[in-house]
Amino acid sequence: MNARRLTATVLCSAAAVTALSGCAKKGEIVVDSGVGITAVRSACPAVGIPDYTGDMTLFRAPNDRTAANIDMEAAMTNVRTVCNEQGGDKVFAKVEFDVLARRNDKQGARQVTLPFFVSVLQGGTAVVSKRVGRVTLNFADGQDRAQAHATGSAFIDRAAATLPADIREKITRKRKAGDADAAVDPLSDPAVKAAVARSSFEVLVGFQLDEAQLAYNATR
Repeated sequence: MNARRLTATVLCSAAAVTALSGCAKKGEIVVDSGVGITAVRSACPAVGIPDYTGDMTLFRAPNDRTAANIDMEAAMTNVRTVCNEQGGDKVFAKVEFDVLARRNDKQGARQVTLPFFVSVLQGGTAVVSKRVGRVTLNFADGQDRAQAHATGSAFIDRAAATLPADIREKITRKRKAGDADAAVDPLSDPAVKAAVARSSFEVLVGFQLDEAQLAYNATR
C-alpha cells in the first residue's frame, strides 16, 4: 500500500482512529479551573490503529471471499507505546502490540508471517514516515489458535512537535473576568488552531493490507 493510498484511505485523524487515550493526562490540552486553558502537551505522540487495518483475513482460494473459504483470521490488540522524550532532537516512540489468530484447519504445525506497518502522521493528514515489519504466528499441531507479540518504532522531530512560544502564550495566558478576550476560546483563532494541528503527531500501526483485503474489512 503506497503512501498516497495510505493517506487517502487508511490513515485518519486522531478523532477517528482507535487511539489509546485517557482523561486529563500529559499530552492533552485541558480546560483549567480558571479563565483560560492549561497546556499539558507532550512531545510524545498518540498511538492507535487506523480504521479497517486492525484485522487480516486469509482465504484458501484468493477469489472466494465467503466465510466457508476463510483460512485464517488475525487481529491486533493491546496496542501500547513507550516514549522517550528526554533530550536530543528526536523523540523516540516504541510501539508494542499482540496478534491473536485463529485458523480453520487444525491439522499439522504451521507458521504464518503477517506484514504490519508503523506510520507517523502529522496534523491528522500528512504521512511523515512509514516502516513495514513482520510478525510470525506459530500454530501447534491440533491447535486452532496462536498468539504473537510484535514491536515497532518511530522517530518524531522534537521541534516540529513543540508549540511555538507565542502560540503557547496565547493558549495558556490567564484571562481576568471583564477582559475583552476573556470569553474567547484561544483555539478558535485560526493561527492557533493551525499551529496546534501542525505540532500534533500520531503513531499508527496496522496490518499491511492489499486493496482486496482493505475492501473486505471495510464492507464485512
